[in-house]
Amino acid sequence: MQIKIGLPKHLIGVIASSVFMMNAIAATDDVIPNDQSSLKPIVNSGGKEIKFNWPMFKIGTAEYKEGPTGVTVFSFNNKVHAVMDVRGEPGIANTEWLRLGRDTPVVDAVVLSGGSIYGLESTTAVASAMKDDQYRTGTIGDVALSTGAIIYDLGDRRLNEVVPDKKLAQAAYRNAKEGIFRVGSAGAGRSAKSGGLFGLNGYSGQGGAFYEKGNLKIAAFAVVNPLGAVVDRDGNIQTGYSHSSWPPNLKIADLLRITKNAWGTKDNEVRQTQNTTISLIIVNQKLPNADLQRLATQVHTSMSRALQPFATQWDGDVLFAVSTDEVDLPTAKAEREKTMALLPVIASEVMWDALLSAAPEQPALPIPIKTDKVLPAKYAGKYRFSRFVTVEITAKDGKLYARATGERNAFAIPKGRSVELLPINENLTQFTLNESARYPLVLDFTGDSLVINPGLWAQMSEKR
Repeated sequence: MQIKIGLPKHLIGVIASSVFMMNAIAATDDVIPNDQSSLKPIVNSGGKEIKFNWPMFKIGTAEYKEGPTGVTVFSFNNKVHAVMDVRGEPGIANTEWLRLGRDTPVVDAVVLSGGSIYGLESTTAVASAMKDDQYRTGTIGDVALSTGAIIYDLGDRRLNEVVPDKKLAQAAYRNAKEGIFRVGSAGAGRSAKSGGLFGLNGYSGQGGAFYEKGNLKIAAFAVVNPLGAVVDRDGNIQTGYSHSSWPPNLKIADLLRITKNAWGTKDNEVRQTQNTTISLIIVNQKLPNADLQRLATQVHTSMSRALQPFATQWDGDVLFAVSTDEVDLPTAKAEREKTMALLPVIASEVMWDALLSAAPEQPALPIPIKTDKVLPAKYAGKYRFSRFVTVEITAKDGKLYARATGERNAFAIPKGRSVELLPINENLTQFTLNESARYPLVLDFTGDSLVINPGLWAQMSEKR
């Protein structure tokens, strides 16, 4: 029997109009703010390689240059013991297993990712890859377990919302290599920054260090993204851009003193931000769960020497501690107690080395040049960086001007107000603002569209 349903003519018109509108919306990328389906992972690239000898685990990194943002995956050849120490409000995944205190090793991988909460997809994606590759099945006792954490690398650090996803994380996992780690602007540290509390805003990357003596092995890794400054053992600030009022060769003690003395003044303005340093310490000593937890606590606490201030109200710091169970503790009581006392101390020093290794070379401040040439009017137009950032370039009387016309500023390019551009090279393809600036800003018209800050942290646009 055939059933016919009649619709009022006015409803037929409404439905047809709705279908037309849905098709029209689907034809534009505006309804999907950051469709990442066309992005291609770049694996094991960027930064500098450090090499070490430890066959127990592999490390893979992958990035989307369009962010830029990335992920770093540590995968172990056997399940390992793992615990964590948390300072703040972290973004974490599959960590409740680490709180149970069991002596049975359960963890297959630790995943560190950019992308804020959205980057947590990376953690579960690694476990899915283990199942898909038949490394782990779904049978009892053979279920893949990956755990991980994220840093915040969105907001005013970038002009887009590209985040690490399943495709990126699985590319990092499947291309992981033994005994190689990339320090600097790589993997999860691709857009990590430090020193925002003081306006330093230096790129701080990811770092690693390795220690081996006798039968002891320790490896430390960190994605360095604190609100505080990164400090060496002499109190020197490692990355960031000074304020014009500060004296040269400023040490952290001096900067903290300046901050204290500026209380209640306009020079002590702090805006809310989001920061997190995520770290991993690996030891080959077989440790009871309680002792591994104490090691995690001590190493994490020690990081306050290198990151000042540490664990602020806007940091969500997380440290994972892993024991690969390859070397038994001494059986003699005195030797065992000595090992348990010194192991966290040495591990803390290795972690400080890792934190100091992270910083990539900082972009230099551009210097305008003087010219009598008419600036190219062909650069005029609208350049879309994302759904919320567009930069409009206008030409007038032989000069060029820029203003942001989207929801947000484009770094120092403001909304609703045009700022003059000044050339920084003789062939008139790169410009900076005609305003004093603390941070580098370069507008590059070398290609078919506008690139802001070409180089490691390039922000790319489409000309509209």
